[in-house]
Amino acid sequence: MRDCRASEASYSRTTLQNLLEEYAGATKDEMRDHLIAFLREVVPVAEELGVRLAIHPDDPPWSLFGLPRIVSTAEDVRSILSGADAVSNGLTFCVGSYGARADNDLLAMVNEFASRIHFVHLRQVMREPDGSFYEAEHLRGSSDMVGIICALLREEARRKHQNRLDHEIPIRPDHGHLLAADISRQVNPGYSLVGRLKGLAELRGVMHGLRYGIPELGN
Repeated sequence: MRDCRASEASYSRTTLQNLLEEYAGATKDEMRDHLIAFLREVVPVAEELGVRLAIHPDDPPWSLFGLPRIVSTAEDVRSILSGADAVSNGLTFCVGSYGARADNDLLAMVNEFASRIHFVHLRQVMREPDGSFYEAEHLRGSSDMVGIICALLREEARRKHQNRLDHEIPIRPDHGHLLAADISRQVNPGYSLVGRLKGLAELRGVMHGLRYGIPELGN
């Protein structure tokens, strides 16, 4: 698995309000139907060109400002993947976003959807008893990060055995804390340099440790 960089976008109160008004009255079924209609148009082209599409989950995975959510649970994922059933129609598996919901079994989701995971955000959150959450250290949170990485490495090994060109699953160590020199920098929240490098080092340590201890996971 290799690291990839993030992009960004920003909104003013006015532009955000304008966006919300565009979706006034939209229902979950309508949103899902529109998404699947879109995928049915673009996925065949992606298959033809060897492109991998990877939809990111809702963040957070529950309704905000009255907007319906359609990429928040395992049931949502099943609908999306079956709506345009092809390898190119896949997922960005964000551990933090899916992990913000206590009713999401992330390890079960990775195992079920492994063949359609094309990108991974290894981000960690800690859930609070009241349902809120906060960004946590990559290896200290509510999600079983080591188990998830192990399942992803097994999928990479399976793909490599099949001689798939896309056997490496790109990853990103999302949402690092502000550390040391980051404090004096102008950085976007969650995208600090030193904090993310710390997370990447920890995650790479887990990967190398698993490969060392479980030889069938490969090198």
